[in-house]
Amino acid sequence: MRKILLSSFLLVSLAIFAQREVPIAYGDMDNWVTRHIKESSIIGGNTRLVYEIGPNTDVYKNEAYKNMGGSPWGSANVYAKVAGVEKSSTSVFKEKRGDGFCARLETYFVGVKVLGLVNIRVLAAGSIFLGEVKEPITGTKNPQHWIKSGIPFTKRPSAIKFDYKIKMSGSPNRVYHNGLSPEKEVAGVDYPAVILLLQKRWEKDGKIYAKRVGTMVVRYNKNVNEWQTGTYKILYGDITKNPAYKEESMRIQVEERYSQNSKGEMVPIYEVGWADADETPTHMILQFTSSHGGAYIGSPGNTMWIDNVKLIY
Repeated sequence: MRKILLSSFLLVSLAIFAQREVPIAYGDMDNWVTRHIKESSIIGGNTRLVYEIGPNTDVYKNEAYKNMGGSPWGSANVYAKVAGVEKSSTSVFKEKRGDGFCARLETYFVGVKVLGLVNIRVLAAGSIFLGEVKEPITGTKNPQHWIKSGIPFTKRPSAIKFDYKIKMSGSPNRVYHNGLSPEKEVAGVDYPAVILLLQKRWEKDGKIYAKRVGTMVVRYNKNVNEWQTGTYKILYGDITKNPAYKEESMRIQVEERYSQNSKGEMVPIYEVGWADADETPTHMILQFTSSHGGAYIGSPGNTMWIDNVKLIY
């Protein structure tokens, strides 16, 4: 009996020992670039703080941001230059947590109003993701076009792990506001979400195609007031028959995303099907967002806190 118990203990110990947690670079959220963006005098000339996940440093120039210090993270925080007016938008904030920091992602209305020139008010969701933004933003049309989505990645993790808190807006419906048309109500609750997609990509005639290798999507529907640690399994291959599959959030090509082709052009990623379960990916998409519905759709007040992002092998 003792031998059986000892053997069982050793097997469990080996399984635990075999599991490795690998932090994503800068995923501890303790290091931030602080950009000091001076907005145009015609809208007040204030200097706004715009935060990026990267090495601790300050940038005092109104210039296009490129990921610094080897950071793989982009965010919804941007520098915009619309009709000659320089403005910033911040929906991701660094927030103190213990001896370090975490990321706070918020959904809210942001606008710029210049009498006789431009009057734009849009709904912005807080979002951090693996990739980068092509600045400066010059308009509100097709916002995904500005985002290079995903990073090169050829490993096969079993799960993702991170710390989180959630505050729901409490609204039963969402709003759509893109700054170009009247505000509209969108049916359904707005969910903070985490999306991890492993893709095998290739390029043909300047177009980028992909098959889905791995999938993990989680949406939150209630407040989480105290810090929790979540561990979520990555599902491989065609998961449409898996009990965990959710058509709305996990299907092929849930939303349009962009990347840069070999010519340096920003082009859509055409996700065309499921890869074999044992396939090796070429890229990883990972996004944390305070609103799940895509550009300009959400409920003001939705908030998500994220810290200590790791992959498990």
